[in-house]
Amino acid sequence: MLKVATLASGSSGNCAVVSDGRIHILIDAGISTRRIAQGLRALGLELRHISGVLVTHEHIDHVAALPVLCKQTQAPLYTAEGTALELCGRWSGLAERFQVFEPGQRFAVSGLEVGTFPTSHDCACPCGFYVTDGNRKLALCTDTGFVTPQAREGVRGAHTLIGEFNYDPEMLRTGPYPLHLKERIRGDRGHLSNEMGGQFAAWAGSQGTRRVILAHLSQENNLPELALAAAEKALAELGLGKKDVELAAAPRGQATGWFEV
Repeated sequence: MLKVATLASGSSGNCAVVSDGRIHILIDAGISTRRIAQGLRALGLELRHISGVLVTHEHIDHVAALPVLCKQTQAPLYTAEGTALELCGRWSGLAERFQVFEPGQRFAVSGLEVGTFPTSHDCACPCGFYVTDGNRKLALCTDTGFVTPQAREGVRGAHTLIGEFNYDPEMLRTGPYPLHLKERIRGDRGHLSNEMGGQFAAWAGSQGTRRVILAHLSQENNLPELALAAAEKALAELGLGKKDVELAAAPRGQATGWFEV
Protein backbone atom coordinates (compact mmCIF):
# COMPACT_ATOMS: atom_id res chain seq x y z
CA MET A 1 0.00 0.00 0.00
CA LEU A 2 1.44 3.35 -1.04
CA LYS A 3 1.04 6.11 1.55
CA VAL A 4 2.24 9.67 2.05
CA ALA A 5 2.62 12.24 4.83
CA THR A 6 3.86 15.80 4.96
CA LEU A 7 6.31 16.68 7.73
CA ALA A 8 6.11 20.43 6.99
CA SER A 9 4.66 22.49 4.18
CA GLY A 10 5.08 26.23 3.73
CA SER A 11 7.49 29.04 3.01
CA SER A 12 9.51 28.24 6.16
CA GLY A 13 10.14 24.61 5.28
CA ASN A 14 8.94 21.68 3.19
CA CYS A 15 9.32 17.95 3.56
CA ALA A 16 7.15 14.95 2.70
CA VAL A 17 7.63 11.19 2.87
CA VAL A 18 6.12 8.54 0.62
CA SER A 19 6.30 4.85 1.46
CA ASP A 20 5.09 1.44 0.35
CA GLY A 21 5.91 -0.04 3.76
CA ARG A 22 9.39 -1.17 2.71
CA ILE A 23 10.76 1.73 0.69
CA HIS A 24 10.63 5.21 2.21
CA ILE A 25 11.42 8.30 0.13
CA LEU A 26 11.69 11.89 1.31
CA ILE A 27 10.58 14.65 -1.03
CA ASP A 28 12.58 17.74 -0.10
CA ALA A 29 14.31 18.36 3.23
CA GLY A 30 13.68 21.99 4.08
CA ILE A 31 13.41 21.64 7.85
CA SER A 32 16.05 20.59 10.35
CA THR A 33 17.24 17.01 10.46
CA ARG A 34 16.02 16.86 14.07
CA ARG A 35 12.49 17.81 12.98
CA ILE A 36 12.61 15.32 10.12
CA ALA A 37 13.65 12.58 12.54
CA GLN A 38 10.86 13.54 14.95
CA GLY A 39 8.29 13.53 12.16
CA LEU A 40 9.47 10.17 10.89
CA ARG A 41 9.37 8.63 14.37
CA ALA A 42 5.76 9.74 14.74
CA LEU A 43 5.09 7.73 11.57
CA GLY A 44 6.97 4.68 12.83
CA LEU A 45 10.15 5.34 10.84
CA GLU A 46 13.77 6.31 11.55
CA LEU A 47 16.26 8.30 9.49
CA ARG A 48 18.12 5.07 8.69
CA HIS A 49 15.04 3.77 6.90
CA ILE A 50 15.15 6.48 4.21
CA SER A 51 15.86 5.01 0.77
CA GLY A 52 16.39 8.30 -1.06
CA VAL A 53 15.70 12.02 -1.07
CA LEU A 54 14.04 13.73 -4.04
CA VAL A 55 14.91 17.44 -4.28
CA THR A 56 12.61 19.76 -6.23
CA HIS A 57 14.94 22.81 -6.29
CA GLU A 58 17.65 24.59 -4.33
CA HIS A 59 15.70 27.19 -2.30
CA ILE A 60 16.54 26.89 1.38
CA ASP A 61 13.00 25.99 2.47
CA HIS A 62 13.43 22.77 0.48
CA VAL A 63 17.06 21.82 1.19
CA ALA A 64 18.07 23.22 4.61
CA ALA A 65 18.69 19.80 6.17
CA LEU A 66 20.81 18.27 3.40
CA PRO A 67 24.32 18.77 4.87
CA VAL A 68 23.40 17.25 8.24
CA LEU A 69 21.05 14.69 6.74
CA CYS A 70 23.85 13.36 4.55
CA LYS A 71 26.00 12.84 7.64
CA GLN A 72 23.28 10.87 9.41
CA THR A 73 21.97 8.73 6.54
CA GLN A 74 23.41 7.00 3.49
CA ALA A 75 20.41 7.91 1.33
CA PRO A 76 21.24 9.16 -2.18
CA LEU A 77 19.96 12.53 -3.35
CA TYR A 78 18.03 12.74 -6.61
CA THR A 79 17.70 16.08 -8.36
CA ALA A 80 18.11 17.88 -11.67
CA GLU A 81 21.68 18.52 -12.72
CA GLY A 82 21.31 22.31 -12.49
CA THR A 83 20.03 22.03 -8.93
CA ALA A 84 22.87 19.71 -7.95
CA LEU A 85 25.42 22.18 -9.29
CA GLU A 86 23.89 24.99 -7.27
CA LEU A 87 23.92 22.93 -4.08
CA CYS A 88 27.45 21.62 -4.59
CA GLY A 89 28.58 25.22 -4.92
CA ARG A 90 26.86 26.06 -1.65
CA TRP A 91 27.95 23.08 0.45
CA SER A 92 31.00 20.87 0.14
CA GLY A 93 30.82 17.09 0.40
CA LEU A 94 27.49 16.59 -1.35
CA ALA A 95 28.67 15.85 -4.89
CA GLU A 96 29.12 12.12 -4.41
CA ARG A 97 25.60 11.79 -3.01
CA PHE A 98 23.78 13.18 -6.04
CA GLN A 99 22.17 11.12 -8.76
CA VAL A 100 21.13 13.66 -11.39
CA PHE A 101 18.48 13.62 -14.09
CA GLU A 102 16.93 15.86 -16.69
CA PRO A 103 13.31 16.77 -15.91
CA GLY A 104 11.15 14.35 -17.85
CA GLN A 105 13.26 11.31 -17.03
CA ARG A 106 12.10 8.37 -14.93
CA PHE A 107 14.14 6.17 -12.61
CA ALA A 108 13.73 3.64 -9.80
CA VAL A 109 14.40 4.15 -6.10
CA SER A 110 14.67 0.70 -4.52
CA GLY A 111 11.71 -0.65 -6.47
CA LEU A 112 9.44 2.39 -6.60
CA GLU A 113 9.23 4.22 -9.93
CA VAL A 114 9.84 7.97 -9.84
CA GLY A 115 8.83 10.28 -12.67
CA THR A 116 9.97 13.87 -13.05
CA PHE A 117 8.60 16.92 -14.83
CA PRO A 118 9.69 20.56 -15.16
CA THR A 119 7.96 23.30 -13.21
CA SER A 120 8.33 27.09 -13.50
CA HIS A 121 10.13 28.76 -10.61
CA ASP A 122 12.92 31.30 -10.20
CA CYS A 123 15.75 28.84 -9.65
CA ALA A 124 18.18 26.71 -11.66
CA CYS A 125 16.10 23.73 -12.78
CA PRO A 126 12.89 23.22 -10.76
CA CYS A 127 10.88 20.04 -11.05
CA GLY A 128 8.02 18.06 -9.61
CA PHE A 129 7.73 14.33 -9.04
CA TYR A 130 5.40 11.41 -9.15
CA VAL A 131 5.99 8.13 -7.32
CA THR A 132 4.22 4.88 -8.13
CA ASP A 133 4.32 1.27 -7.02
CA GLY A 134 2.61 0.18 -10.22
CA ASN A 135 -0.86 0.30 -8.69
CA ARG A 136 -1.14 3.66 -6.95
CA LYS A 137 0.40 7.00 -7.91
CA LEU A 138 1.34 10.04 -5.85
CA ALA A 139 2.24 13.35 -7.52
CA LEU A 140 3.78 16.49 -6.03
CA CYS A 141 3.67 19.81 -7.87
CA THR A 142 4.58 22.90 -5.84
CA ASP A 143 6.70 26.03 -6.27
CA THR A 144 5.59 26.88 -9.77
CA GLY A 145 4.22 30.08 -11.27
CA PHE A 146 2.02 28.16 -13.68
CA VAL A 147 1.27 24.53 -14.40
CA THR A 148 3.49 23.42 -17.25
CA PRO A 149 2.14 21.00 -19.88
CA GLN A 150 4.69 18.45 -18.67
CA ALA A 151 3.40 18.83 -15.11
CA ARG A 152 -0.12 18.05 -16.29
CA GLU A 153 1.13 14.88 -17.96
CA GLY A 154 3.08 13.92 -14.85
CA VAL A 155 0.11 14.46 -12.57
CA ARG A 156 -2.49 12.89 -14.86
CA GLY A 157 -3.96 9.79 -13.26
CA ALA A 158 -2.39 10.37 -9.84
CA HIS A 159 -4.59 9.03 -7.07
CA THR A 160 -3.26 11.66 -4.64
CA LEU A 161 -1.88 15.09 -5.56
CA ILE A 162 0.16 17.34 -3.29
CA GLY A 163 -0.50 20.65 -5.04
CA GLU A 164 0.42 24.25 -4.40
CA PHE A 165 -2.04 26.77 -2.93
CA ASN A 166 0.48 29.44 -1.99
CA TYR A 167 -1.41 32.72 -1.71
CA ASP A 168 -4.75 34.45 -1.63
CA PRO A 169 -4.56 37.30 -4.18
CA GLU A 170 -6.27 39.85 -1.94
CA MET A 171 -4.13 38.99 1.08
CA LEU A 172 -1.02 39.30 -1.06
CA ARG A 173 -2.19 42.62 -2.57
CA THR A 174 -2.88 44.22 0.81
CA GLY A 175 -0.13 42.48 2.75
CA PRO A 176 3.23 43.76 4.02
CA TYR A 177 5.49 42.47 1.26
CA PRO A 178 7.30 45.02 -0.94
CA LEU A 179 5.99 45.39 -4.47
CA HIS A 180 8.89 43.57 -6.13
CA LEU A 181 8.29 40.50 -3.94
CA LYS A 182 4.56 40.57 -4.62
CA GLU A 183 5.28 40.66 -8.34
CA ARG A 184 7.71 37.77 -8.01
CA ILE A 185 5.17 35.64 -6.15
CA ARG A 186 2.37 36.18 -8.64
CA GLY A 187 4.62 35.97 -11.71
CA ASP A 188 5.09 33.04 -14.07
CA ARG A 189 8.17 31.93 -12.12
CA GLY A 190 6.62 32.42 -8.70
CA HIS A 191 3.77 30.54 -7.08
CA LEU A 192 0.21 29.39 -7.65
CA SER A 193 -2.64 31.35 -6.11
CA ASN A 194 -5.54 29.57 -4.43
CA GLU A 195 -7.62 30.00 -7.58
CA MET A 196 -4.89 28.61 -9.82
CA GLY A 197 -4.27 25.74 -7.43
CA GLY A 198 -7.98 25.05 -7.32
CA GLN A 199 -8.25 24.93 -11.09
CA PHE A 200 -5.34 22.50 -11.23
CA ALA A 201 -6.83 20.36 -8.47
CA ALA A 202 -10.19 20.26 -10.27
CA TRP A 203 -8.50 19.28 -13.53
CA ALA A 204 -6.62 16.52 -11.68
CA GLY A 205 -9.91 15.35 -10.20
CA SER A 206 -11.35 15.10 -13.69
CA GLN A 207 -8.37 12.88 -14.57
CA GLY A 208 -8.84 10.46 -11.69
CA THR A 209 -7.29 12.12 -8.64
CA ARG A 210 -9.29 11.29 -5.51
CA ARG A 211 -7.35 13.23 -2.88
CA VAL A 212 -5.68 16.65 -3.04
CA ILE A 213 -3.38 17.80 -0.26
CA LEU A 214 -3.20 21.61 -0.36
CA ALA A 215 0.45 22.50 0.15
CA HIS A 216 2.92 25.36 0.52
CA LEU A 217 0.38 27.81 1.98
CA SER A 218 2.01 31.15 2.75
CA GLN A 219 1.92 32.14 6.41
CA GLU A 220 1.64 35.83 5.51
CA ASN A 221 -0.57 35.64 2.43
CA ASN A 222 -2.99 32.77 2.92
CA LEU A 223 -5.31 30.93 5.28
CA PRO A 224 -6.26 27.23 5.11
CA GLU A 225 -9.97 28.08 4.98
CA LEU A 226 -9.43 30.35 1.97
CA ALA A 227 -7.42 27.71 0.13
CA LEU A 228 -9.98 25.00 0.87
CA ALA A 229 -12.85 27.26 -0.25
CA ALA A 230 -11.08 27.96 -3.55
CA ALA A 231 -10.49 24.26 -4.11
CA GLU A 232 -14.11 23.39 -3.32
CA LYS A 233 -15.37 26.08 -5.70
CA ALA A 234 -13.16 24.90 -8.56
CA LEU A 235 -14.21 21.30 -8.03
CA ALA A 236 -17.88 22.26 -7.93
CA GLU A 237 -17.53 24.07 -11.25
CA LEU A 238 -16.59 20.70 -12.78
CA GLY A 239 -19.40 18.92 -10.98
CA LEU A 240 -17.08 17.35 -8.40
CA GLY A 241 -17.83 17.31 -4.69
CA LYS A 242 -16.33 16.06 -1.44
CA LYS A 243 -17.39 12.51 -2.23
CA ASP A 244 -15.39 12.67 -5.46
CA VAL A 245 -12.20 14.40 -4.28
CA GLU A 246 -11.08 14.55 -0.65
CA LEU A 247 -9.33 17.79 0.34
CA ALA A 248 -6.85 18.33 3.15
CA ALA A 249 -4.66 21.36 3.93
CA ALA A 250 -1.10 20.41 4.89
CA PRO A 251 0.01 22.11 8.14
CA ARG A 252 2.90 24.52 7.77
CA GLY A 253 4.91 23.50 10.81
CA GLN A 254 3.88 20.02 11.84
CA ALA A 255 3.54 16.53 10.44
CA THR A 256 0.35 14.91 9.28
CA GLY A 257 -0.44 11.27 9.76
CA TRP A 258 -0.29 8.86 6.85
CA PHE A 259 -2.65 9.35 3.91
CA GLU A 260 -3.33 6.27 1.84
CA VAL A 261 -2.49 7.11 -1.77
